Amino acid sequence: MNRALKRISVAALVMFLALLINLNYLQGFETTSLSSRPDNIRGLSAQYQYERGDILTSDGVKIAGTVPTNNIFNYQRVYYDPQAYAPVTGYADVDNTQTGVEAADNGLLSGNSSQLSFRNFIDIITNKPRKGATVTLTLNSKDQQAAYSGLQSVLQGTSNTGGVVAINPKTGAILAMASWPSYNTNLLAVQDGKKLNANDAALLAQQPSPLLDNASQSVYPPGSTFKIVTTSTWYASNPANNPQTVLASPQPLKLANGNFLNNDNDETCGDGTGQTPAITAFAQSCNTPFAALGEQLGGTAIKSTANGYGFNQALNIPGVTLAQSNFTAESDKSLTAFDAIGQHDTTETPLQEAMVAATIANNGTLMTPYLIQQVTASDLSVVSTATPTVMGQPISPTIAGYEKQMMMAVVSSGTATAPVTAAGAQNLNIAGKTGTAETSAGSQPDSVFTAFAPADNPTIAVGVIVQGGGYGATTAAPIAIAVIKAALEQ
Repeated sequence: MNRALKRISVAALVMFLALLINLNYLQGFETTSLSSRPDNIRGLSAQYQYERGDILTSDGVKIAGTVPTNNIFNYQRVYYDPQAYAPVTGYADVDNTQTGVEAADNGLLSGNSSQLSFRNFIDIITNKPRKGATVTLTLNSKDQQAAYSGLQSVLQGTSNTGGVVAINPKTGAILAMASWPSYNTNLLAVQDGKKLNANDAALLAQQPSPLLDNASQSVYPPGSTFKIVTTSTWYASNPANNPQTVLASPQPLKLANGNFLNNDNDETCGDGTGQTPAITAFAQSCNTPFAALGEQLGGTAIKSTANGYGFNQALNIPGVTLAQSNFTAESDKSLTAFDAIGQHDTTETPLQEAMVAATIANNGTLMTPYLIQQVTASDLSVVSTATPTVMGQPISPTIAGYEKQMMMAVVSSGTATAPVTAAGAQNLNIAGKTGTAETSAGSQPDSVFTAFAPADNPTIAVGVIVQGGGYGATTAAPIAIAVIKAALEQ
């Protein structure tokens, strides 16, 4: 009898230990798969049973956090300065829908990622409450605020859109990504289903859509800023070409199809002789010499260079929804003439605009843009850290040096001199290029500006596009300069 009781006791003990081990294993290592099962009726509210991790800027500003509540959800997602950061953070709602960084790192922020399984297991053993990981972005709060405030100052009260992107050219880290119009992400974080549906419907009904990230999801004509790509192709076509090489600069230019292309306001280029050094034509943003180069080089050659800068490429940046920037190689030389000066059907995102400037700033090497810098677990251990990677080298360091000379001339004696002087930014050593992109008859042109600084050791490259903003020097340039000042004067 004693032997039988002993066997039963041992068996019961073994089963109890097996149950305990299995329970802890499920809670520690199978959380993600169990929480995502369709038959898990707790799925919708599970994300609020634990404290969701924070989202921070690179300089430590909290832009998304979680506060305790007295309802069944236990926690409420809260966004700080939401309009400025909405395109980046996105939102996490009560229906278990996420966008932006909230979607890209949902498993880590919620604490359910397999990367956190061991840490969750330790929390169970030590009886610590589970908390999601903290996600630190590459954004700088001062740069982001300058970008958003700049768009707001010129677009509020209009039906136009715009975007600003700033990049560290040496690493690819995105320092600012602002869009107009924007929205209050807290409207989609409410825990009342009826309010959520009403708020969502109201945002969806607004035109232009505030839910669209115009910094990365909308494309616009680049205008004269595309002359950077055209001249890069021209420099590569002949080692003898340099910024002092004289270009034919007629006014107007007779195209291959017999039509005529004019400079802005029918102005003559350079000294009016019809022969102008490339750097002078670039600084004055003449159209006819670069349109003529487009006809000479051909669409295929220009497209090859554009592809290296990022055009026609499907990029993947976690946390960012992207539209593709496009350049089409036309068989009609007359169309290529317009493409070469950023018109016709050439389109780009503000992100692409910043990537072009970043390539010049980094001596011809384009770094892959990225937004998420680091993920830190609740025990402060580092889960992951971004590593800068090279996307490509579309131009040589020599050509990048030529482009830098020309962009510096734009600021020192060309179309961007006035806005840099007005901002008192002469000491920041900015190199830039203005663009004024025609859209449709009767519409105000889009305002475009791309720049980097300091020119001798660049740490920031910026792309700005303002729909209907007019001249690039008038609207887009002051916004870019404000972002550069915020970055360099910290």
